Amino acid sequence: MDGSTNQFIASLDAKVDDIIDACTMCGKCAAVCPTADIIDIRHASNEAITAGVIDILKGDASGDVSEKWSRACCGTGHCIDACPEGINPRVMLALARRTLHNAAPQPEIRAKGRDMFKGMSKGVRMLSQLQMPPEVLDRLNPRRVGFKRTETPDLVFYTGCNMLKTPHIGLTCLDVFDRIGVTYEVYGGPGNCCGILQFRVGDAETAGKIATSTIDRFQNSGAPDVVAWCPTCHIHFSEVALPSVSDEGAPPFDMHMLPTYLADRLDQLKPHLTRSVSKRVALFEFPGARGVTEAVRKLMNAVPGVEYVDLGIEHAGYQMSALETVPDYRSKTIAGVLRAAEENNVDVLCSVFHSEHRELSSHIKQWPFEVKNYMDVIAESMGIYQDDLFQRLKVMQDADQIVTEMSETITDNNLDLDQMRDAVLEFLLGDQLLPIDPKSHPTDRP
Repeated sequence: MDGSTNQFIASLDAKVDDIIDACTMCGKCAAVCPTADIIDIRHASNEAITAGVIDILKGDASGDVSEKWSRACCGTGHCIDACPEGINPRVMLALARRTLHNAAPQPEIRAKGRDMFKGMSKGVRMLSQLQMPPEVLDRLNPRRVGFKRTETPDLVFYTGCNMLKTPHIGLTCLDVFDRIGVTYEVYGGPGNCCGILQFRVGDAETAGKIATSTIDRFQNSGAPDVVAWCPTCHIHFSEVALPSVSDEGAPPFDMHMLPTYLADRLDQLKPHLTRSVSKRVALFEFPGARGVTEAVRKLMNAVPGVEYVDLGIEHAGYQMSALETVPDYRSKTIAGVLRAAEENNVDVLCSVFHSEHRELSSHIKQWPFEVKNYMDVIAESMGIYQDDLFQRLKVMQDADQIVTEMSETITDNNLDLDQMRDAVLEFLLGDQLLPIDPKSHPTDRP
């Protein structure tokens, strides 16, 4: 291992020791955790659940309840404010999962992380190149041909990886930056990953190498701010990777989620919100991306004509993909949001992040409202438009029609039409969690 990777691993080990020393096993983190209710472990006391996690971190037997809680954590984050000892229990559970994964042989762990990364990379590459020709995707490509830094940018816009499956969102963000006069460099895609896929399966060494490499690129830009789109990346960097690789404990840049960055600069944005968007708008929102829901609400309320509608639903997790650990709850959450939006007569149901945008786009024919991303609403008020090709292609539900429709773009990207058809079936039409008609999905509202 190189020095930075050694530092990453040593920092994780030191964090484990610190948590073991500090945790009083009071159970307050478990008490406020919605995951504990979702997976039905309340037959055990909160104190016992927490004590079992500390046993896991010590390398001792933990019992099924604490292991189940550790593995099912979907990152809601209520636990962070609940801990009287200043521990971040979300990190505590992530480190417990690392300990549990380390029971498997290292080659098996490495292979699992590598396979997950390869699958993600292929999906991102194929879906982005299905939708956008090379000269358009160049705007979102940090390694575009001929790029030379001429000045220090105001910020790094960090897309993460999977947002590029819905590239119109990223392009919209850049259009907004351009309009308000913010200079930027773009980093993202599998070549600038945060390392979360490897970290999740226990390959901390590879995760550390990947995260360190991306952090170095952020630092080399000289930008004082890194503005992240993806909450998974933001949580992993801010709570795990950055504290583990910085010698001084803090990097030479501030890292923000995009909504909080824009909401903090509303005076700069608001003069450009000149067109009325006379629509009732609701959000598919999550609490775990701290401050994001509040920031998006603030932004929506600043758009002329928008009537913000609170659906009144309490969710777990920090984005839809974070609910992979509780799949039944995830399905109920999606169906419940769709039904609540209809019952509240909304005109637009807005995704906040990319994963739920892909899912909601699957169902727009079945519901009496539009599905947009919140950035689409901001852009509409600014007179900015990017075609949501992902949604337009998704609703076709026909791989041959999709490939025919996009054949010119596919050819421009030097991709084979038959290969792209297979990718459409796997990554576009196969990327759906509810039946095509979610009204028939039997569920109680979450």
